[in-house]
Amino acid sequence: MNTRISRDELAQRIAADIHEGSYVNLGIGAPTLVANFLPQDQEIILHTENGLLGMGPAPDAAHVDPDLINAGKQAVTALPGAAYFHHADSFAMMRGGHLDVCVLGAFQVSQTGDLANWSTGAPGAIPAVGGAMDLAIGAKAVYVMTDLLTKTGESKLVAACTYPLTGVGCVTRVYTDHAIFDVTADGFAVREAFGENTVASLAELTGLTLTDAAAEASQKEN
Repeated sequence: MNTRISRDELAQRIAADIHEGSYVNLGIGAPTLVANFLPQDQEIILHTENGLLGMGPAPDAAHVDPDLINAGKQAVTALPGAAYFHHADSFAMMRGGHLDVCVLGAFQVSQTGDLANWSTGAPGAIPAVGGAMDLAIGAKAVYVMTDLLTKTGESKLVAACTYPLTGVGCVTRVYTDHAIFDVTADGFAVREAFGENTVASLAELTGLTLTDAAAEASQKEN
């Protein structure tokens, strides 16, 4: 049964939802893949936490510049017109509401849009919040990119987060390998299910009451 899509396919799906003219920050890890799928005929400006505006896709091995990295220390490219600036200026952009979208990973997202993505609280775990708190609160839209289930089969979508919070009520939409979920006043709404997933099967996986965003949109149109 086909119920999951790959990370590259998910990154491509996120890229398709980012509007032309947007200023976007891609978080460390899987979200950086989104840069490789942004349409080349549109102007979407990528911001990095460490001080680059106008980041391009990842370079091939023959064109790696050790001076060009993102916040996750991965090699990147710079597009024509790119600008470099101080770390403090980068955070001023993040905190000042100048980013249209940020894409972050997550350990948990609650049905009220709370985000936990910097620590599981496990003994000996190294906390790594970075600029996630600033991005989660400062960006106009917060997209989460994550697997729906942990390696042990637990849902990352939860009624209430049990891990330390990154931000409260900040998540706009959650993109997972099983489906895309909107955060609404009534909890999670299934925006798009992949493969053979259904609203009912996703509700069973997550243990949550889910609504059908497509059905609700159709009812409003009628």
